[in-house]
Amino acid sequence: MADEEPVDQKKYLEESCKPKCVKPLLEYEACVKRIKDDDSGHKHCTGQYFDYWSCIDKCVAPKLFSKLK
Repeated sequence: MADEEPVDQKKYLEESCKPKCVKPLLEYEACVKRIKDDDSGHKHCTGQYFDYWSCIDKCVAPKLFSKLK
């Protein structure tokens, strides 16, 4: 058992937190849809993307740190 590779709990916790972050995800998807025809490359959805992952990180952090050794 000691020879087994450790499992990354963060990935599983992220999946469990995604349903709690639906609003930022919808905002990101709406932005992507709005700018999909932009050929100039000036428009982006970076803010919405980071808002979504920030929501997930805030949900994951308390659960993850309790599992760390």
